[in-house]
Amino acid sequence: MEGDTANSVARDVMQLHIAAERDVGIAEYDQKHLQHATKANDCEEDVQDISSTFRSAAAVLEIGQLVKDPYFTLFEAVGALEIMDPKMDSGFLKEGESLEDDMNDLKEVLPEEMVGLMDQLICHEMAWHMGHPLSQSIFTSYHIDRLLWPEPKSLEDARFDRQESEVGNGMLQIIFRAYCLALIKCCDHVHRRIGTEHYYEEEDFVSNLYNRNLLSNFDTAGIHMLLDEASLFTKRQSRIDKTLRNAILIRLTLRQRLLRAMESDLNPDKAAQIQLWQDCSKVLPDLWQTRSVGKQVKEAFSVKLQRKLASSVPPRPMVEIDFEDAQMFLGNLCRDAANVYHVLDYRGSSNILNFTYAFQSRKPQPPVYIRCLLQSLIFHNMKVLGQVTITKLIYDDLAELVLPAAILLDPANGKVEAPHDPRFHIVKEMGGFVLRVGDPFLDVFRALCMNRSRTRRMLCHLILEWESVQAENLDVELRKYTGEKPLIEGEPAGTEIWSFPLSSWAYYYKLRQMEWIVQLGFELDIYQNSEMSGMYWFLSHVAGARVQHLERIQTFVTRQIQKSKKGSAMQRTKLQNCFSFLKVALSEAAATQWFAISLSKLYTVLLHFALLPTRPERLPYSSPEFCHALRMRPFMQLSIPEVPSYADLSAATKLSLPLEGGRSDDASTPDQQACLILEIAEEASKVARKEWEAVSKLDAETARCISCEDWWRKSVKDVVRACIVCCIAIASTKKGVENAKGKPLKQILKAEMPEKGKGYHDFWIVPKLSVPSPP
Repeated sequence: MEGDTANSVARDVMQLHIAAERDVGIAEYDQKHLQHATKANDCEEDVQDISSTFRSAAAVLEIGQLVKDPYFTLFEAVGALEIMDPKMDSGFLKEGESLEDDMNDLKEVLPEEMVGLMDQLICHEMAWHMGHPLSQSIFTSYHIDRLLWPEPKSLEDARFDRQESEVGNGMLQIIFRAYCLALIKCCDHVHRRIGTEHYYEEEDFVSNLYNRNLLSNFDTAGIHMLLDEASLFTKRQSRIDKTLRNAILIRLTLRQRLLRAMESDLNPDKAAQIQLWQDCSKVLPDLWQTRSVGKQVKEAFSVKLQRKLASSVPPRPMVEIDFEDAQMFLGNLCRDAANVYHVLDYRGSSNILNFTYAFQSRKPQPPVYIRCLLQSLIFHNMKVLGQVTITKLIYDDLAELVLPAAILLDPANGKVEAPHDPRFHIVKEMGGFVLRVGDPFLDVFRALCMNRSRTRRMLCHLILEWESVQAENLDVELRKYTGEKPLIEGEPAGTEIWSFPLSSWAYYYKLRQMEWIVQLGFELDIYQNSEMSGMYWFLSHVAGARVQHLERIQTFVTRQIQKSKKGSAMQRTKLQNCFSFLKVALSEAAATQWFAISLSKLYTVLLHFALLPTRPERLPYSSPEFCHALRMRPFMQLSIPEVPSYADLSAATKLSLPLEGGRSDDASTPDQQACLILEIAEEASKVARKEWEAVSKLDAETARCISCEDWWRKSVKDVVRACIVCCIAIASTKKGVENAKGKPLKQILKAEMPEKGKGYHDFWIVPKLSVPSPP
């Protein structure tokens, strides 16, 4: 009976639809219903309320059952919901509201209004750079809309008034037109640069142009001429107050310099590009000082212009940001753009990787335009930095890490054409290897160019690619051509140990990315307080695996150095360069391991005594086991390093864990156990501080950070400060535990987590300890 009712409703809807299409045309049908809707507002007796009938029919439907009219599509259904809803229907007019504002955008503009309009457009432009749509920013300007619609066929057509010759009011027709055209062309360059690289739509940037063309077919030379004419016209306006005249000239100068910098953003001339962006930065102080002379013209911007745009989204409010925020954002953009060209100094792959990592780690993170520009500079014309092939980049990285002065990387191999020569087969096998690892290797750079959340997500996927590369057995095949001899250990057993250089290289990068994934979790505030001990323990586990792996590689490189005493000077230089890199990497990995151990132990004690707020142990839809599986999910498919089980991780971060040297036998109380654990944490933090201080004293060439020395050194010094604060926190906790004497530790110590981004370093979250206030 209930099913019959639902079916009858569907049949009635279908019959009404078919009858409407049969009796009248579509246009007449729509017009008839519009008239009926209008009459319904005036005559309530013409309206039939079907709510109760509809609800009773819908009530008999099963969960998941759908009644669908094949002639009533999803688009029509959503459109029906939008009609007459002011939040969804862009054509809905309130009582007394007009379809368009009575804005005369051709009226005479005063000088102070000209300055205000330019500043308002700067704010909207920066809002677009921040990730807001054009429909809520630049396209809310009546003047911009006049220039872009109808679409101009030539630069001369891009005028505020297409019907009449624009005479008089030179402030508008000469100055503001040139400024607006230059702004649109700047947006065109930004849009094209971002569109050619990897980014996340509506997360980093909204690329929708709403069927508008940003003058992409027009050359910038004509716009530069218009800007020059506008500047000359402004200088001749002696009747305008000098302060206002200077304010307009400053904004025209800034716009022209931005256009020059953006139109040549892939120019390989590093010095020239840096100078262009620095010239933009020099104008910004004057821009800020003259902001007060402008007068805003709010009626020149309206959200009603969204009705003219080709958009499938409901109307949205205009995005308005403060001029101070816009100027600060523009200043950061110019500074980052000038700095990004330092990547063009090729000093090896590790320098590029360190530059990319340090550049993207800065706060605030560079805008999406700068991140895409960095991608373009690194991968320009299928060459790294436009000058180095992908093969050379990978070969340089292999030589620096695992294969210094090796026959596998000898450029002379490519000249061998005899099939019986081992070098002929080496070229073939290594070519296949480069083809296999090229995308994963370059994707590491791309991942670092994303926003921080996407960087972590991409790295979670990338480590599976590196796991696959590591598992390939190419090293065994290459031994036939290289004549490699194994190391013999465990005499007299004579255990053979092979170097596995290519697999070792892949394993190193896999470990490095695993560390970044865990560390970015701390930066992004992903982990709960109750997870801090376990995640820092896991970080020490991964860093420890990297230390062991680097020591293994170092063993084989040391053997090569010993054998190369009679080799050429170039071979010895390559070997020493590799050994230097391994030494730095070992110091950094060991420092990471020891600092992670100290923080894990500290959080173990703080959590045991409930000094940190935590969520309930059991939640309706969660459990510690489930949370552990979630955190370890990116690493579950990896063969090595082994991912700890929940039982192992829990045992390693409990107060009653076995201590070193048999000291656990002497710890009969929780307080004594806590003191012994804090002693381990104190020793680990001292070692970590010593290691990080040693790293901070390295010169830029040794640390492979020539292009980013300032950022790298600041980051390391921040970690050193975090180590110092950690030592103090451990000492304070230990003193509090010793002085508790049976009292609850909460009465003696108060622990607080620093706010996100407010600590000394985003990767190293050191809790703040203080004496609680008396009740």
